[in-house]
Amino acid sequence: MANGVLGRVSLASTTLTTVYTVPVGTLTYANVNVANRTGASAAVRIAIAQTAAAPLDAEYLEYDSFLAPNGILERTGLVIDAGWSIVAYSDKANVSVQAYGIEQTS
Repeated sequence: MANGVLGRVSLASTTLTTVYTVPVGTLTYANVNVANRTGASAAVRIAIAQTAAAPLDAEYLEYDSFLAPNGILERTGLVIDAGWSIVAYSDKANVSVQAYGIEQTS
């Protein structure tokens, strides 16, 4: 079981990216932090998706949310079932996403 940082990525521009997938037989309590490392605003998307490659509309927590230059966005208290993924997207490069939390065997 992992505790602490569960996954971290530096997003490529306009690319949906899996940050973390909950292992089989596990329940995860997670927080997600998004940091815009650029001097330009960014539009970001965060989803908790059953199919990481193609999140459904209803699976998005954030969709094209404005992230100010050098700004941050944080979502906390997420409870995620086995097999589900945290996925992220940005219209700009140089946006970092970290998922951190606790995995619990279910």
